[in-house]
Amino acid sequence: MKNQILKYLSKYTAITKELEHAVNESAYFKTYKKGTILLKEGDFSNECYFILEGCIRSYFLKNGEEKTIEFYTEEQAVTPANYGKSAPSKYYLECIEDTVVNVGNPTLEQEMYQKYPQLESLSRVIGEVILTTQQENFTVFKTSSPEERYINLLKNRPDLLQRVPQHQIASYLGIKAESLSRIRKRIINNLIS
Repeated sequence: MKNQILKYLSKYTAITKELEHAVNESAYFKTYKKGTILLKEGDFSNECYFILEGCIRSYFLKNGEEKTIEFYTEEQAVTPANYGKSAPSKYYLECIEDTVVNVGNPTLEQEMYQKYPQLESLSRVIGEVILTTQQENFTVFKTSSPEERYINLLKNRPDLLQRVPQHQIASYLGIKAESLSRIRKRIINNLIS
């Protein structure tokens, strides 16, 4: 598992003995069963996650209906907006598959950053990459039709279609399940003809 983290970090920096030691010292793995709620609306968050195996969904409730915000899968970080803050969460985090994560917390992070300055700079670089990617995804989402959103999902995250219930995919795309069925049928018919 630690090797998976080092492999991921190697995309952003050379793995030094010091960095390897920092990962070995700070890695704390947990396994959660499918259906586990990691965070509820109104809860305070002192944990963030790096997914090694599995899938986590973030969502909120609006008029009693679940609205999916994001799906996080292998090699993605999940940091709740209220992480380490004294503010209640506005959304939920749920494991939609059995999931293995490396768990972080603010105290451990501060200790590791002081002990290993390279880890702090690396975290900043990765955070900037994640933020840029999220901004680009948000722009594409806001300027796309529901059908374009689905096609984008097919191109960029096809694994989700096999791993996630269709009603959650529809919610993620901002449409009803019936609309998703029509879009899928239209795409299939266009491919056949």
